[in-house]
Amino acid sequence: MNILKAQWAIMLLLAITSCHSNKKNAETPQATQIADTHTSENSLDWQGTYQGVLPCADCEGIKTTITLNNDLTFKIKEVYLGKKEGVFESKGTFKWLSNGQKITLSDNNRNYFVGENTLTRLDNSGEKIEGDLASLYILNKLITKEIAFTGTKWKLVTLFGKEVVDTKAFIMFTEENNKVYGNNSCNSFNGAFEIKNGSQLKLSKMATTMMACPDMATEKQFMEVLNIADNFSLNGNTMTLNKARMAPLAVFKAEE
Repeated sequence: MNILKAQWAIMLLLAITSCHSNKKNAETPQATQIADTHTSENSLDWQGTYQGVLPCADCEGIKTTITLNNDLTFKIKEVYLGKKEGVFESKGTFKWLSNGQKITLSDNNRNYFVGENTLTRLDNSGEKIEGDLASLYILNKLITKEIAFTGTKWKLVTLFGKEVVDTKAFIMFTEENNKVYGNNSCNSFNGAFEIKNGSQLKLSKMATTMMACPDMATEKQFMEVLNIADNFSLNGNTMTLNKARMAPLAVFKAEE
């Protein structure tokens, strides 16, 4: 009889312990995994120019220069070393693939992996090339000294995609009272500017002199750019005024 009572006591103790354990597990929050949302697209300073010599089956190498712009356009120049008439240039748009680590160029659907200051040419299946030659498929970013947005005289060189020549058009932004001024190829202008989030730009209170010139086309387009531009970008000695993520409205070079 004592043995039976002892067995019942043990069973009751196990039941109580199990219940307590289940309650504790139910009350303990489960660890959750937080997805890493950092990608090359949103974490790296990928805009700029990359250069290197890629392997070539029938030449000494392909000197490749690729420029990636923040409006998702690119320019590429390929020089087939040791070959006559072996220079090829093209431009177009590129897009980020779904993982945000790779891009594909529109001219020939070429894929590249975007790393820290590097572009790595991928094979036809979109994967990194492995083996002894792997390092030869890497293009390195050309690091140039950044010129300040403010305090620099920016000379207009391109307007709505067309080259501007023989003009005195320029723009300059000053930190003192956030003033902007310049010449639109005919008349002088001035106003105020505001920068938000690093590159968002708002121009306001724009005013110009009223002198008449034989050709007012550049002036008209320049002032239109100042009216609609909402951001800017810097790349070495080049500054662009842009609208959203469209192609640059105007391109400027720092005047020495």
